[in-house]
Amino acid sequence: MSLRLQRVEKRYPEFTIRLDLTVAPGELLTLLGPSGCGKTTSLRLVAGFISPDRGRIWIDGRPVDREPAHRRQVGIVFQDYALFPNLNVLDNVRFGPQVQGWPAAEARRRAEELLERVHLAGYGPRRVDTLSGGEKQRVALARALAPRPRLLLLDEPLAALDAKLRQSLRREIHSLQHDFRITTVYVTHDQEEALALSDRIAVMRAGRIEQVGSPEEVYARPRNLFVAGFLGRANLVPCTLGGREGGFLSLQTALGRLQAPAPDGRLPSGIRRWVLVFRPEACRLGGRSGNRFRGRVVRREYQGSQVELEIEAQGVRLAVTVPEQHGQEAANLRSGSPLSFSVDPARCWLIPESGAKSFSSPGS
Repeated sequence: MSLRLQRVEKRYPEFTIRLDLTVAPGELLTLLGPSGCGKTTSLRLVAGFISPDRGRIWIDGRPVDREPAHRRQVGIVFQDYALFPNLNVLDNVRFGPQVQGWPAAEARRRAEELLERVHLAGYGPRRVDTLSGGEKQRVALARALAPRPRLLLLDEPLAALDAKLRQSLRREIHSLQHDFRITTVYVTHDQEEALALSDRIAVMRAGRIEQVGSPEEVYARPRNLFVAGFLGRANLVPCTLGGREGGFLSLQTALGRLQAPAPDGRLPSGIRRWVLVFRPEACRLGGRSGNRFRGRVVRREYQGSQVELEIEAQGVRLAVTVPEQHGQEAANLRSGSPLSFSVDPARCWLIPESGAKSFSSPGS
């Protein structure tokens, strides 16, 4: 089942939400953004809990924006579980099918199958207030899937859990969504969750979608400085453009002359100030080719699988990630140690400093 939000608007005194978005059948799309950007409100618009001021919402080609929530056939999982405390686990899960008029035996069979699928076989008679947070979230997932919804909505479903449990349930959600092939919209502010789970990510800010694309596209080629800074860590170096040089653009920066590919493969015009962007993991210690940097270590943080370094170069702070297999090179580095590193120009990109203009990611 597909989902289409066509020029949807919801106005509030603080800001206006504007959405134009399509989710393909069987796709998991994540709405990612900071608190207060409109992610949960967007989900509530799709669910039918609030009505748009304008625009249309289509589910499987049928307009539903004027239909009440109970007629949209949408399954919802909330951050706080929202289980019925007066019902046991089995009754929570079979509640939806029963309300829809399923025969009692069929509703029970469906609930038991789903409880087994979420690794809660035998939990049916238990009171929900005796369950752990992870168990409650599994019950909530089973309950949302029980009536065979056309669309699944998940609103920060892992936010209340500890880090290890979040990883485990994240994999389980991904497996369930894939096995049931259900079109899903997932809301989170956690970049790692979004990158790990999504077929596509829609990055939101102040009620608007800044960029939509695959995790690889959005991470590797953000359209503006907000997306670059919000999705993972990024090094930002202000620059002005020169001419072409060996297939790349020549850039003037406080760190010397650097190179980067031309946006969209074209020599841009009409924009004076740009920012060179590259990720910390693109950096390689030493190196005699590409973009080269010299500075001193101001912070070193050992993280087991990698070493994170903060470098100061000509007054500019840069982040460098050294993977475990090269950790020996960083083992003796301490605050004040000199350091040189390089970045392949092909792993850099340019974004307008003002953010007034942006360039499309490949394939978007």
